[in-house]
Amino acid sequence: MSAAEFRAVSQVFGDFTAVDAIDLTIPDGKLTTLLGPSGCGKTTSLRMLAGYLSPTSGTILVGGRDCTTTPPEKRNLGMVFQSYALFPHMTVADNVGYGLKLRRTPRAEREARVTEALEMVGLAHLAGSRPKQLSGGQQQRVAIARAVAIRPELLLLDEPLSNLDARLRLQMRAEIRRIQAETGLSVVLVTHDQDEALEMSDQMVVMKDGRIQQQGSPQEVFPAPANRFVAEFLGYENFIPTNDALLTVRPEHLLVDPDGVASDGATSGGVSLPGRVTDLAYRGVDVLVTVEARAEASGDPVRLVADLRATTAPDLRVGGDVRVEAAPGHVVPLPAG
Repeated sequence: MSAAEFRAVSQVFGDFTAVDAIDLTIPDGKLTTLLGPSGCGKTTSLRMLAGYLSPTSGTILVGGRDCTTTPPEKRNLGMVFQSYALFPHMTVADNVGYGLKLRRTPRAEREARVTEALEMVGLAHLAGSRPKQLSGGQQQRVAIARAVAIRPELLLLDEPLSNLDARLRLQMRAEIRRIQAETGLSVVLVTHDQDEALEMSDQMVVMKDGRIQQQGSPQEVFPAPANRFVAEFLGYENFIPTNDALLTVRPEHLLVDPDGVASDGATSGGVSLPGRVTDLAYRGVDVLVTVEARAEASGDPVRLVADLRATTAPDLRVGGDVRVEAAPGHVVPLPAG
């Protein structure tokens, strides 16, 4: 059974279509990310799922029930906002128990569930503290504990890590994944960070201009992007036109040979192009090598970027002639359009 479904759901604001007739299934007990740049429709989709926006058309189901017009407080969903939205005058425990109090949960049960939720996020010792006494990461954990305490059918996370520094973001990725695994919650997370989506998702949904471009597990989407937009968003930088298709290769899968001799593996279904080094960027453990080559089909110039290990990088220099290669298994064909 799915945790939620979108059936031909659209959201239109005047002349602007924010979400364009999407069909989407949120699997039960899994973590789904809605991924894309600003304005792609991911947050609008989450707000419709939460009940804060009514779709212009289409149907939204939660747990198999039509909730298209059901108000947020009757959907039994937990929501964690980008800004945490904690009450500054309340203690941590009171913040976590707020949703339970609104639901008139008996006091003894409420206290037990607050303790359980705080223990889950490792903050039981701070139950009597105020939000201003906590770090950003601790405030984020309190917000998650509050959402989990009501035992929601679905947990919704709106860019929950964007206000944290890089180290805390990495920690909280693992923390959210652990909580999801321990509780078996169905989670929908909105993010613009492809690394976050790849690391945390069971299912990732890539969006652009209100439409779903591709969806599947990270292991399905990352090695086989459906089009150039998805490829670029996931970090593919090299695009090589041919007569039949557009080929893409990730920088770490390009080899740069200063001898200029094509290898058998690259010429039989892979990529092998002569070119000239235009830039070398040393980054400690690796070197980014920029090469200007020419597409075999059209002769048009093609900018290629290779990411080579600094310890194994060949003797390259700016202005030097090279051959850039990729093995067939690392070359991904995309629709020419």
